[in-house]
Amino acid sequence: MIGSGRVKQTSTFNHSQIEELLKAEEDELILWADEVRSSCCGDEVHLRGLIEFSNYCTRDCLYCGLRRSNKKITRYRMTKEEIVDCALTGFRAGLKTIVLQSGDDPGYREEDISRIIYLIKAKADVAITLCVGERDYREYGAWKKAGADRYLLKHETANSDLYSRLHPGQTLAGRLKILGWLKEIGYQVGAGNIVGLPGQNLRDLADDILLMKKLDIDMAGIGPFVPHPDTPLGGEKQGELNMSLKVLAAARIVLRDVHLPATTATGSIHPEGQKMALRAGANVVMPNITPARYRPLYEIYQGKTGMKENMEESLVRLRRMIESCRRKIADSKGHSLKISC
Repeated sequence: MIGSGRVKQTSTFNHSQIEELLKAEEDELILWADEVRSSCCGDEVHLRGLIEFSNYCTRDCLYCGLRRSNKKITRYRMTKEEIVDCALTGFRAGLKTIVLQSGDDPGYREEDISRIIYLIKAKADVAITLCVGERDYREYGAWKKAGADRYLLKHETANSDLYSRLHPGQTLAGRLKILGWLKEIGYQVGAGNIVGLPGQNLRDLADDILLMKKLDIDMAGIGPFVPHPDTPLGGEKQGELNMSLKVLAAARIVLRDVHLPATTATGSIHPEGQKMALRAGANVVMPNITPARYRPLYEIYQGKTGMKENMEESLVRLRRMIESCRRKIADSKGHSLKISC
């Protein structure tokens, strides 16, 4: 399958072909993905400023340090004023997108998040991505009306049995229903998976990519499983960097014009992980601009990269990394590409 004229490959990939991609030599697969990224997305890398504004969560996912059963974590909620001030600081530093992320925290009501979105948009010319978990249709609609542009809700795994085991009380069907709502409302929608989950196999990873293709998503977060010691999966094996990069590369080849971040998780398991992801098809980096006093407390997993940096230091490091890949920082908001490619 990997051969000449590969950038122009536009045929629909079936399951066996995607599995073949994931079995291919890593170097050749990554080279192909980089060519597709250049052709479909250009050489720009979009910076998205991440604000992790609450680590409260009603869910009890087996792999996540924020799970409600974790009593060792110190919980926090940022005030509306803190969130808006943080977003405006990121905007003044040149960021064109602000990502508002939390656990599934009902402590922020529909009107609270609407007000935060409105105040940011009133003072900053930025795109806003929400990543606040599962809510009802009305809330999603209200936040879109308030000015939110995008919504990230990773599907985590396309294996419905595995999904239910990892997410007590939740189903993959329920997750997919919400992703459908988000598209219906008019969001640019992001999904994404975790690579290396206990019980996951190559077929599952191929299914993840096929599912994202079917959903016609605009962005996808793909990164390795990093076990947290204070969770039921704390003793499990970490996801492998090379397979995470291969899944990222295969996603670029199959999905072509979606935005793909070089995830923090990838950078957390290898010092060059994010740079390697940029070379494997990624075109987005998300600097963490959460205030320093809160940042270490948003512990989905331990050992996150950049925890000791302030915002300015993170931006300098990431800009240098991007330049070392002979790429340039985008000066646009980086809305959905969805171009003919």
